[in-house]
Amino acid sequence: MHTFTKLLATEAKLFVRTPMWAVFGILLPTAVLAGVGSIPGMSKPSEVTGGYRFIDLWVPSLVVVALAMLGLQSIPAAVASYREQGVLRRLATTPVPPAFLLLAQLVLHAVVALAGVGLMLVTARVAFDVPLPRHPLTYVVTLLLGLVSVFALGLIAASIARTAKAAAALAMIAFFPIMFLGGVYLPRPLLPEVIQRIGAYVPPGTQPLQDAWVGAGVQPLQFVALAAFALGGTALAVRLFRWE
Repeated sequence: MHTFTKLLATEAKLFVRTPMWAVFGILLPTAVLAGVGSIPGMSKPSEVTGGYRFIDLWVPSLVVVALAMLGLQSIPAAVASYREQGVLRRLATTPVPPAFLLLAQLVLHAVVALAGVGLMLVTARVAFDVPLPRHPLTYVVTLLLGLVSVFALGLIAASIARTAKAAAALAMIAFFPIMFLGGVYLPRPLLPEVIQRIGAYVPPGTQPLQDAWVGAGVQPLQFVALAAFALGGTALAVRLFRWE
């Protein structure tokens, strides 16, 4: 535990020295929310959305933005840069296991992602009168599972890519489908039904987040699917990790 704490503190210092991703991760979801909320008609009930406002149902999609940007762009680039610069080769001579490095990256980026999501949710409530989640505990659990499941995909790319550019390319394989299925490019109510069903069971769980927010609650199978992505992806990242 002492070794991990020291590694986490070191990684935090390095992360703060280049704060672009931290600032970006915290402010981007709120900035997108402000832009979406200013579009005429987004704050009016619609039959297409079952009487809800588009802005109410877009909040879970903005969570996707926060998690995907950090988990599938920042994390892979950070770890792969270490490998490219020879940092991991030197770290391999120490007793530090690869799981510690990956966990440190996950924790740091999780803090930034949750801060960004929190700021966005407060802004949604105050500025656009978006209702609070009907099932707050379920929402938090789903958010955490969704976060780890997305970050796990980024860790896989980070574990095997030799360069930062290669890591970014690998992560993009998951980035664009997750953004699309999460309703970022097009609101989920406007997507074909089969796409909506697929999106309900893939990270970061936009449909479960929406169901916990304005619906009847999350289905157990959706929890199982997110947990499988989170645990399986993290284990695979550790298994595939290479120092060089």
